[in-house]
Amino acid sequence: MTDEELWGRVRAGEDAAFGQLFERHAPAVFAYCLRRTGVWAVAEDLMSVVFMETWRKRTSVTVDGTLLPWLYGVALGVTRNHQRSRTRYKAALGKVPLPDPDADHADDVARRVDAETRTKAVIAQLEKLPAGDREVLEMSAWSDLSQAQIAELLGIPVGTVKSRLARAQRTVRGALVEEAL
Repeated sequence: MTDEELWGRVRAGEDAAFGQLFERHAPAVFAYCLRRTGVWAVAEDLMSVVFMETWRKRTSVTVDGTLLPWLYGVALGVTRNHQRSRTRYKAALGKVPLPDPDADHADDVARRVDAETRTKAVIAQLEKLPAGDREVLEMSAWSDLSQAQIAELLGIPVGTVKSRLARAQRTVRGALVEEAL
């Protein structure tokens, strides 16, 4: 069966005919992509793209004789796109500053470990607080709310907010100072 006959069947919706065209022309398309890229895995990927494009355009393309010249044209476009993508990628990488080869990351790691240890200590102390004291302290410290706003939000008097906040701050501060010693 000729490419033209198989292509007519592909256009009529016969998947098996497309499979026959693939088996017939895949080695040539792969070899073309391999010659253009020099990388086996990339050539396989690009060959797949060529045949995906061929399938996608099956209703708009007509074939006179063999399909191979049209496949080579698609392969040319696909490999050019790939090369442009690689060029853009390399250019983008070129703009990223290289890390300092002499940099010692030990200090940074030590700072992070210390910060994590302190954070865990603060969380442990917050978990020991009564729920009301903890709510008030968290809202005051993290939510940027005034004492009056906290009181309104929780439905409690401002004096209660002040006493809970003072008690919570004293408890947490004291525990953290003890832990530091």
